[in-house]
Amino acid sequence: MRMRLAFPACLALLFAAPLGAAELSADDVRRRIAAAGERPPELAGRDLSELDLSGLDFRRARLARANLFGTKLVGANLAEADLSGANLDAAWLMRANFDGADLSHASLFAPVIYSTVEARRAEAPSFAGADLSGARVIARLAGVNLRGAKLANARLGVDLRNQPMGQMRNDFSGADLSGADLSGADANRAVFAFANLANARLVGADLSYADLSGAELAGADLSGADLTGADLAGANFKGAKGLETAKGLAEARNRDRAQF
Repeated sequence: MRMRLAFPACLALLFAAPLGAAELSADDVRRRIAAAGERPPELAGRDLSELDLSGLDFRRARLARANLFGTKLVGANLAEADLSGANLDAAWLMRANFDGADLSHASLFAPVIYSTVEARRAEAPSFAGADLSGARVIARLAGVNLRGAKLANARLGVDLRNQPMGQMRNDFSGADLSGADLSGADANRAVFAFANLANARLVGADLSYADLSGAELAGADLSGADLTGADLAGANFKGAKGLETAKGLAEARNRDRAQF
């Protein structure tokens, strides 16, 4: 499988840490989780930046608006946690479980997904069924499980005016986005090479200049999507809906090499 790597694992080190220190120590967080018992741990709005919280069980935890900048969450279980509006910029997310988590309007700018420049499947976090609606994501998510995730109105594209450090692109190469909802998402210039977007909802999505080469789009709904300049080489659109209303299809690159 071809992988296009845009984010070296050390990229997070280029960011300056936010001012101030974490409100709680890692031991404080462990004690709170233990004291919560069967109840969801309450950590909403807390500054947990740069703590090592690897391997902790945050299932159903309330972490809305929490500051997790640079926090190590390697192997942590955040399934069904409330992370709405949380800051996960430069956080270490290898093997973390975000299945069913609420990450709506969260920020995931350059999180560390893999420990090396190689996208190792064994290190990939999982976001199956997670809600990333309205989230700002710029990450190397090659091979990541996003099956059934909600990315409606998510900001996944290149910010041509305000993105620091040049134009970094989301890399979804080989990711599983089957059944995901990307309606209204801005995914301009994102890399979806060989990604599984079967039955995904892409209504009104901005896919301009995106790399869709080799992507599986069977049964996807592309009504009103913008495909201007997108690379469609080897992409499978068989059974896709709404192509007659998609914008820029005639101007897409390698359209003649796609399957319709």
